[in-house]
Amino acid sequence: MENIKNILCFGDSLTWGWIPQPHSVPSQRYALDKRWTGVMARALGAQFNVIEEGLNARTTNIDDPLDTRVNGANYFPTSLASHLPLDLVIIMLGTNDTKPSFNQTPQRIAEGMSLLVSQARGSAGGIGAAYPAPKVLVVSPPPLAPMPDPWFGVMYEGGHEKTLQLPKYYKMMADFMKVMFFDAGSVVRTDGCDGIHLSEESNKTLGLAMAEKVLQIFE
Repeated sequence: MENIKNILCFGDSLTWGWIPQPHSVPSQRYALDKRWTGVMARALGAQFNVIEEGLNARTTNIDDPLDTRVNGANYFPTSLASHLPLDLVIIMLGTNDTKPSFNQTPQRIAEGMSLLVSQARGSAGGIGAAYPAPKVLVVSPPPLAPMPDPWFGVMYEGGHEKTLQLPKYYKMMADFMKVMFFDAGSVVRTDGCDGIHLSEESNKTLGLAMAEKVLQIFE
């Protein structure tokens, strides 16, 4: 089928589809059709190809000494090159950057997101390929909620306040870099029982809202 729009969704556990658990960890992921990316794909229809790139604990551009795989900026160029051609890249990250161990302000987190935006806009060449650079949609994640698990609470101490400020800084950065912006917190909250992740219903709500945003982008 010709004229299919390819959309890459690059994110963390919210994009991976983490199922909130009363026991916190370990967990599994929602079925494809229950994750917001799958809901969005179904709502968009056959003219769109939605590609998931979610990884638990992923940051924008911060190295985590507990797991070297989660620095988003280190992997993003490879992901972009492997999935070309792309018409749109949706980036929803920032929650994990709020961990106090990283000592990041909302502004610094937005600067990390701006690096990913620059990588997406410079991805046209790929490796031995030539395609136009994709459109970019920056998404601020919904604010963190109270966490019943004390270890999660320590891991994300102060994160609620930072995530409340992320939409403002992401919007300023997106306007400055001339890319699009969407605030996921305007339609959903982190209503999973762990205070970090999304319920099945919120995945559905977010997926439908994102589909509407995507259709607006390609009008």
